[in-house]
Amino acid sequence: MDHFQEEQTLGKAYDSRLVRRLLRYAKPYWALIVLCVVLLLVIAVTDLARPYLVKVAIDDHILGSNISYVETSDLDDHNDLVMIQGYTLRREKDALDSDTNLRFELVRIDNEQRLQSTTGDVVLTLSPEEIRDLRSFDREAILRLGALLLIVVSAGFVLNYIQAYILQFTGQRIVFDIRQGLFTHLQRLALAFFDGNPVGRIVTRLTNDTQNLHEMYTAVLVNLFKDVFMILGIVVVMFRLDVRLAWVSLATLPLIVAITAVFRIKARAAYRETRVRLARINANFAENISGIRLVQIFRQEKRKFKEFDEVNSSHYRASMRELKVFAVFRPSIELVYSLAVAILLWVGGGQLLRGTVNLGVLYAFINYLELFFRPINDLTEKYNIMQASMASAERIFLILDEEPAIAELDSPRPMGEVKGHIEFRNVWFAYVGEEWVLRDVSFTVEPGETIAFVGATGAGKTTIMNLLSRFYDIQKGQILVDGQDIKELSTAELRRNVGLVMQDVFMFSGTIGENIRLNNPSIDMDRVESVARHVNAHHFIEALPKGYEEPVTERGSTLSAGQRQLLAFARALAYDPAILILDEATANIDTETEILIQDALPKLLAGRTSLVVAHRLSTIQDADTIIVLHKGKIREQGTHQELLAQKGLYHNLFLLQYKEDFKDSEGVS
Repeated sequence: MDHFQEEQTLGKAYDSRLVRRLLRYAKPYWALIVLCVVLLLVIAVTDLARPYLVKVAIDDHILGSNISYVETSDLDDHNDLVMIQGYTLRREKDALDSDTNLRFELVRIDNEQRLQSTTGDVVLTLSPEEIRDLRSFDREAILRLGALLLIVVSAGFVLNYIQAYILQFTGQRIVFDIRQGLFTHLQRLALAFFDGNPVGRIVTRLTNDTQNLHEMYTAVLVNLFKDVFMILGIVVVMFRLDVRLAWVSLATLPLIVAITAVFRIKARAAYRETRVRLARINANFAENISGIRLVQIFRQEKRKFKEFDEVNSSHYRASMRELKVFAVFRPSIELVYSLAVAILLWVGGGQLLRGTVNLGVLYAFINYLELFFRPINDLTEKYNIMQASMASAERIFLILDEEPAIAELDSPRPMGEVKGHIEFRNVWFAYVGEEWVLRDVSFTVEPGETIAFVGATGAGKTTIMNLLSRFYDIQKGQILVDGQDIKELSTAELRRNVGLVMQDVFMFSGTIGENIRLNNPSIDMDRVESVARHVNAHHFIEALPKGYEEPVTERGSTLSAGQRQLLAFARALAYDPAILILDEATANIDTETEILIQDALPKLLAGRTSLVVAHRLSTIQDADTIIVLHKGKIREQGTHQELLAQKGLYHNLFLLQYKEDFKDSEGVS
C-alpha cells in the first residue's frame, strides 16, 4: 500500500468492485435500508402531491374555469343544489339523467360575474350573495384541499425525520462495523506493516476515510433512490397532465446530459490533482513539526518556509482550478433551468391565452420543473462525496487485504506451564529481501538463566528480542521455547508468557495504576502497589498528588525517563512472565534512577529466564552468559571474566567504555 497507489485511486469516481464490497457491510442492515427506501418512496409521493393539489385548487375551484352548471327539476336532494333567480342549478359533473339540457357557464363580463347559457339565450348577472351561494361548494373544497395539503406536508415532515434518523443510525452502524473490523485487523498485522506505514496515515484511515464512507452510505447511496423516484414520478405526472408541455419541459434534457458529461471529466481531474497536492502538504507539515528542534537549532526556518510555500501555493492553484469547475457547473444548470422555465412560460402561456391549457396546470409544471432540477443541482456535492468515498474505500481495503505476516495455525499446540528453555537454532533473518540481519545464529538459554547480548549498533541484538516475541517470522532456522517451535504455538499465548521492557517506554493515557496493570481485572491494586515497591517505584508514585490515581498524559510526558522505566519494570513484574526481555532498559537514565534500577534488577530477574540487551556493560557483568554479536553473527560467548580473558571484541568494548567512564569521572572531579 504505497503512496503512488493511493494517488491513483483518487482518479476513480466510481468503482463497481469497491461498491460491491461496501454493500457487504450494509447487508446486515438490509431491512433498515429497505425501510428507508420505502419511506423515501412515500416522501417522494408527498413531494409530488403538493403541486398537484394546488393545481386542482386553482383550476377546479379558485378560477372556476372548469365549472359548468345545468338546470334540474329534481329537488329531492338539496345538498348540491343552488337557487339562482328562479333557476335550480347543480354542477354538471353531478347532473342526473332527469336534468334539463339548459347548461350555464360562469363568465366574467365588465368586471361582473355572470351565468351564461351555452346557447346565449339566458344571461344571469350575479349579486355578491348569489356568487357566494354559487361558490359555497368551491370554498368548502378549497378548505378540504388546504387541510389535505397541510396533512401531506406534515406527513412529509414526519416521514423525513423518521427516514433521516433511521438512515443516519444505519450509516453510523455500518461505519462502526468497518472501524471495528479495520482496528481488529490492524491489531493482527505484524510490525513489518507498521514499519512501512506512518502512524498518521493509518489514523487517517480509521477517522477521515471511514467518515467519507458514512457520507456515501447516507447522502448518496440511499438518497439516490429518492432522486430516481422523484425524476421518474415528475416525468409520469407531467405526461399525465399535458403531453405537449411535458415534451417542452424536457426539451433541455440533452443540454443537461452534455454539461454533466463535461463536468464529470473535468471534476475528476481537478479533484485528483487537489487531493494529491493536499497529501503533499500534510506530509511536508508533519515532517516539519516532527523535526522542529532540528529546524530551529540549525536555523532552517526560511528554507522550510520556502518549501512549504511552494507546496501550499501548488495546492492553492489546484484548489482554484477545482473551484472553477464546480463554480461553473451549478450556474450552468441554473441557466439551463431558467431556459427551461422560459420555454415553458412561452409555450404554456400561449396555450393559456388560447384556452387550451389551464393556469393550474402551468403552475404545476413550473413547480415540477424546479423539483426536476433539484437533484441535478445536488450532483456536484454527490459527485464529490462519491470520489472521496471511492478513494477512501480503496485505501481502507488495501489495509484489510493486507495479510498478517505472522501466520497462525488453525490448531496451535498448547504451551502448558512454561519453564523458560529457549533455543535459537541456525536462525537467518532479514527485514528486506536477503539483506541478512542475523546469519546462522544459534544459542541456548536454560530455564532461570540470564543471557546478555552486546555489540555495535546494527549487530542484531534487538532483532533477536523481536523474533523471540514473534513480531517477525524468521526465513531460515528455528526458534524453540521449551522444545516447541514458536511457529506452532499460539502467538497470543507465547506473548502472554514473555515480558518486554524497552528503552523507550510507552505510557497510555489514564492513571499510574492503570498503566501498571494495563486494565487487567485479575491484577488488583494491592498487587500493583506490591510490584511497585519491589522495583523501587513506590517512593516517587507516593509523592505524586494523587498517588496511583495520578493522571498520565499522552506518552507519559510529565514523567521522567527514569520514572517511566521503573513503571515499565513494575508492569512486567505485575504480569509475572516466565521469560523476561530487557531491551536497553537501563540506557539514558540518570545516576540516581540507575541505582534504583540496579537494586530492582535482581528482584525482577529472579526465578525467570531473562534476555538482556545492554549498552552499559557494567549492568550485565553478573549474567550467566554474554553473547557478543557483530554484523549478525555470534563472535564470542561466555561469562564476563571469560570474555575479558579472551581479549577479543568484548574486551575492546569494555576497555572503550571504561576509558569513557574514566574520562567522565575525571571531568566531574
